[in-house]
Amino acid sequence: MTQPYLIISMGVSGSGKSTVAQMLSDKFKLPFLEADDFHSAENKAHMAEGKALTDEMREPWIASICEKIKSDGKSCVLAYSGLRRSHRQKFRELGFRTLFLYLNGSKELIAQRMSERAGHFMPVSLLDSQFASMDAPQDEPDMVLVSIDATVPEIVDSATKITSDFIAKH
Repeated sequence: MTQPYLIISMGVSGSGKSTVAQMLSDKFKLPFLEADDFHSAENKAHMAEGKALTDEMREPWIASICEKIKSDGKSCVLAYSGLRRSHRQKFRELGFRTLFLYLNGSKELIAQRMSERAGHFMPVSLLDSQFASMDAPQDEPDMVLVSIDATVPEIVDSATKITSDFIAKH
């Protein structure tokens, strides 16, 4: 049996990870998972109040995402913040061929994009905590930085090329 792929579009809130993941899902005809859908109502309410989640609050969330991916056992694309290296490691341990696309950009650019979106539970006021919580990827060979200092089509084109190359090599 061929080992499935796990393509993770990651970054702080407002970096475009859900948009990129959905477009990669469509392009490669893989199931799309939105990590935000796995948050408890309590976690969402906590963030909506402008309070950052603790690592302890994130643990059951990460576990539920991993359980879904493992139980499905199929290649998929996940939109997920990936703030903590220890949490990213849990996805590596699932036994999938894993690629992290780290959507990286300035706080100013991301704040602008967040202020333009409507109906999301994550307020712009939590952006600082997202940046503070992000363990910068270092020595993670399955991690590729994708600059978001471009148009959405350019970002998606870059992510698509990286993903295509990854699949071709594996």
